[in-house]
Amino acid sequence: MKNTTIDINELTIKKFVESLRPEDKEIRKQLDIGYSYDGKVILLYEIRPFWNNPNEIQNNEFAKIRFYKSRREWNLYWMRASGKWEIYEPFPESSYLEKLTEIIKEDKHGCFFG
Repeated sequence: MKNTTIDINELTIKKFVESLRPEDKEIRKQLDIGYSYDGKVILLYEIRPFWNNPNEIQNNEFAKIRFYKSRREWNLYWMRASGKWEIYEPFPESSYLEKLTEIIKEDKHGCFFG
């Protein structure tokens, strides 16, 4: 029998990513949003073609959310220009994934969408 367990966290992040994606399918060929999730780490990234080779696609990570089971909380990170992850201030952690997705969408300090 097939395992039909539903991961509420993945449903939450999937719904969030869908809200960020461009509606126009033609625009999605130039810029789209994707994610990966392994049960404890969520990576959000832009999907776009290389400027000098439109046939090659690149994924540019812009946000990372990690669950720490021992503390029962999610931590939010942003990608610095150096390519290193940095904890997001002033709200780096939350017990609720939805709270962190709201912070990303608001992008008050321009850390995620410039």
